Order: sequence, then structure tokens, then C-alpha cells
Amino acid sequence: MSSRLVGVGVGPGDPELVTVKGVNALRAAEVVVVPVMDTGERGRAEATVLHYVPEDKVVRVVFALNERTDRGRREAAWDAAGERVAELLRARGAVAFATIGDPNVYSTFTYLAQTVAALVPGTVVETVPGITAMQDLAARSGAVLTEGTEPLTLVPVTAGAAVLKDALNGPGTVVAYKFGRQAAEVAEALRESGRLQGAVWGSALGLPEESIRPAAELDGAPLPYLSTLIAPAPRDGGRGGKL
Repeated sequence: MSSRLVGVGVGPGDPELVTVKGVNALRAAEVVVVPVMDTGERGRAEATVLHYVPEDKVVRVVFALNERTDRGRREAAWDAAGERVAELLRARGAVAFATIGDPNVYSTFTYLAQTVAALVPGTVVETVPGITAMQDLAARSGAVLTEGTEPLTLVPVTAGAAVLKDALNGPGTVVAYKFGRQAAEVAEALRESGRLQGAVWGSALGLPEESIRPAAELDGAPLPYLSTLIAPAPRDGGRGGKL
């Protein structure tokens, strides 16, 4: 039988936001891999998974999740992680990989699946969608992501503040991921584009240290790396104005 690798989205941190299908996939797998940094602390994915499967079923695999500058080191870590997961697939057959958010949205799972598919030919790769941080922040803050014909633009600020500025000068709602270390640049871009009013940011959603604030309170101080911003589209047409 073919080996089976399943990427399971476990949401932004609140264990109640894992789908029923996600829980079933975690429990059905022979082993559940969770990514950890080389510093060894427990990440959000692992903490969420442990609400649903016993600890002896969980395998921690080191990824260079905190490496931003040394591409060689980062790719070496990905290769080593892929080799470890390939070993598990050869021995166990069915492996789940838990990732925060959704496995098809800026996820480490994408790189892992590419590596494993080359190492274990014939591996069946599947994904189980997860709730994203922008959905959770919208629900917790009351921000409406889209109405009518509005577009939605998702930007990782790790690509640079210029990418965010371009998006904010366009139509529709803009969501920014991973902007914590560039909070000052994000605040400036919001002011320059006239999109500060109504914008909201949040971090650690669903966790005890959760913080959700109006973007107008951004003062340039660094925020947690996994901070999320929603800048809703300007809406002047009243109810249903963009239908």
C-alpha cells in the first residue's frame, strides 16, 4: 500500500477551532508530526494536537522556523525534517503533520510534502483545511472581511512593507500576516493610505495572552511575530452597497 502523508490544519491556537475532520485525521494517523524550533519549546500546533491525541503518538521534528536570513541553514533543516518524516512513513505508513492555520496557506507543510514525495515515491499527499488567523481575528473583533464584490488581499509582511503599501492602495480588504517585527512600517502604511480607521490587529488568538486592538493604537513598538492585521475595505454605500 502507498504511504500517506496528511497535512492537518489545526487553526490559529484555540483547540476548539480544529474541525471534526481535522480531529479525525489526527486520531486516524499512526503518528502525528509537529514542527518545533531548534530551541525546543512547545509550539501552537503541538499544544493544540495534545488536546486530541496522546503524547506518545506525537513526534517532534525540528524545523528552522525562526531562521529568516540563512537560507542554506533553513533548507538544510527542511531536508533533515523531510528525511525524518520519510523514515516514519516507511515504518508506519500513515503520518499526519499538524500545522497552525491551513496547510495550503503559507505553511511549512508545502515544503515538507515536496521533500517527502521525492524521498518516498508513490506517497499520497492529502490536506485537511484549517481555520486561518484572519478568520479567527474577524470573528473575535467583528471586522467583516468581504462584502459584495470586494476583493480580499492577503499579504505576508515578511515580503517587505512595500508589498503591503501596494495592497492598501488598491481596492478591498487587506490582511497582513507576520507583521509584528515591522509594526512601525505597517502603522505608517496605514496612515499614508488612509486605511487606519477601522483596521484591527491581533496576536495569540484564543490563547491566554490574546491581544486584539484597533490599529490606531499601533505606536511602532515591536509586536509578536505572528500578529495579524485586518484593514477592511472602505464602505460608503450603506447596506448591500457593493452587491
